[in-house]
Amino acid sequence: MYNRQFFSSTLGKAALASIAMMTAFVALSSQIAVTTPMPAIAAIQQVEIA
Repeated sequence: MYNRQFFSSTLGKAALASIAMMTAFVALSSQIAVTTPMPAIAAIQQVEIA
């Protein structure tokens, strides 16, 4: 297990920053709702270029 001495080191501070950023990413990404594309965008035909 890690002790206070580890978290006071440079590597420990980087680990804490990484954990904080991952937590923030999960919290923010869970608020994004995945929706279907708008009808105007879905109505555009795709043309294959030979």
